[in-house]
Parts: sequence; structure tokens; C-alpha cells
Amino acid sequence: MKIDIHTHIMPSSMPNWVKKFGYGNFIHVEHRNCQACMMKGDKLFRVVEENCYDERVRMNEMKETGVDVQVLSTIPVLFNYWAKAEDGLETSRFFNDHIAGVVQKNADRFIALGTVPMQDTELAIGEMERCMNELDMAGLEIGSNINGDNLSDERFFPFYERAEQLGCAIFIHPWEMMGEKQIEKYWLPWLVGMPAETSRAICSMIFGGVLEKFPNLRIAFAHGGGSF
Repeated sequence: MKIDIHTHIMPSSMPNWVKKFGYGNFIHVEHRNCQACMMKGDKLFRVVEENCYDERVRMNEMKETGVDVQVLSTIPVLFNYWAKAEDGLETSRFFNDHIAGVVQKNADRFIALGTVPMQDTELAIGEMERCMNELDMAGLEIGSNINGDNLSDERFFPFYERAEQLGCAIFIHPWEMMGEKQIEKYWLPWLVGMPAETSRAICSMIFGGVLEKFPNLRIAFAHGGGSF
């Protein structure tokens, strides 16, 4: 059986949180000229294809490529760690409910990972419990740093402890990479930035004693472990 643990999905539509919350660069989706456009305010962020939001298209592609199961997670730009914590919780719950719904309809093809507002450890733990106990998810996806703080920061220890207790798998994905201004060209964010950022997360957890303190924590790192 072939299982792809690194696949992202988003809803075909989502609220305009900039208008609702009155601040920030929250992503929303607009469908224009037969394209789905991820928008930051009134500016185009990225055009995405149907396989990013239509599970039927995705399952056809899985069949063509011989993939039996995909593990679905949120696109990292939708983490919204920079937002006010309560607003981050609202967006997290929206994306989690969407992914859980996709998996519920296609339980033999998909497995769900949730997202949580890591800017507030207490809220993150609460949403993790909902993901595991109510939405029947396998685990969570989190960023390689939280607003610049390494994952070894002790404020995250209660989160790791609860994840260990719940058997919640943690998939760590690079985002908000170091030195972004220096690597804007030549596809360097993906060739250099993401591998380096992933290694930053791995080393911070090892040298920060996270793996020793929480030996039963189930973790995986995206992008092949980066340059580690």
C-alpha cells in the first residue's frame, strides 16, 4: 500500500476573514475565469488547481499515480499563527471541520491531520483534543517555528505532553523561513529555505531536549527531513 503523508487541501470557498476580523492578511478564495485564486486582501497570492480543493479530482489522480491513501493537511499559509489567538482558533476549526468532512466521506482514501492556533498553547491543546476525540483525526500539522520561536521553547511543552497522552501524531512543516529576503529568486525558498527551516526545527527539538522529555511523542518532518 502506498500512503502519501504530505498532501495539502483547502476548501473551495472560505469566509473573508479580513472583512470579518478587520485586520491582517487572512487568505480567502475567489473563483475567476475558471480558476481558484487564493487572495490576500485584494492581492493575488496564488492560483491553485482543482486537485487542491476537489477530492474527486484528487482521487482520480491518486488512481493514475498508484497512491492508495493520502494524509490531508492544511496549506501552511493558512496556519494564521500571527493572528489574535481567538481568531486563529476560529480559522483552525473551519479548516479542521472541512478536512474531517472530506475524510468522513472517503475514509478508505484519506486520513486527516488538523491545525491548531499554536500562538496560544491552551487553545491549541483544546483544539487538538477536539481533533482527536471528536473529529477522529490521526494527528496535527504544525509549523517549523511559531512566530519565530523555535519548537524547543518550553511554552510548547504542555502541548507536547498532551499530544503524547493522546497518541496524536505531529507532522512538522517548514514555513516562515529564515532569510526570506535573501532567497526570493530562483526557486530558492523551496530549494534552500524549506530544507534549512526543517533542519532548524529538527535540531531545536533535539538539542532543546524535547525528544528526551517526551520520548513517546510521535513526530515526522516534511520535505525529507530537510538538510538534516
